[in-house]
Amino acid sequence: VQLVESGGGSVQPGGSLRLSCTGSGFIFVSAVEWFRQVDGHTCELASRINPDGTTYYTDSFKGRFTISQDNAKNTVFLQVDNLKPEDTAVYYCTPKDTPAGARMRPMCGGFGIWGQGTQVTVS
Repeated sequence: VQLVESGGGSVQPGGSLRLSCTGSGFIFVSAVEWFRQVDGHTCELASRINPDGTTYYTDSFKGRFTISQDNAKNTVFLQVDNLKPEDTAVYYCTPKDTPAGARMRPMCGGFGIWGQGTQVTVS
């Protein structure tokens, strides 16, 4: 049971990236959230997608961030457009309900299953 984030990279301001969050050994059945962490400490909730497809964005992430889900691939995406230097961070995803058998760890004020994150650098 693991979570893998991917799709990050180094881009110039104004560029775009599509981040992926894939679960293996389990199926996403609850809401899934994307966070970002700056300097290894400060976490921000970017977005959440619910099982019914409805979405939530923290105010500062509205407009340039789009969350979506492909159930066939058991993957949640975060599209980020018009990237800015302040978007530089490690991006993590996590399901609201921890699947059975998952190794849990504390992160971003919660305790659940987290991947290794994907680094986004904008400069």
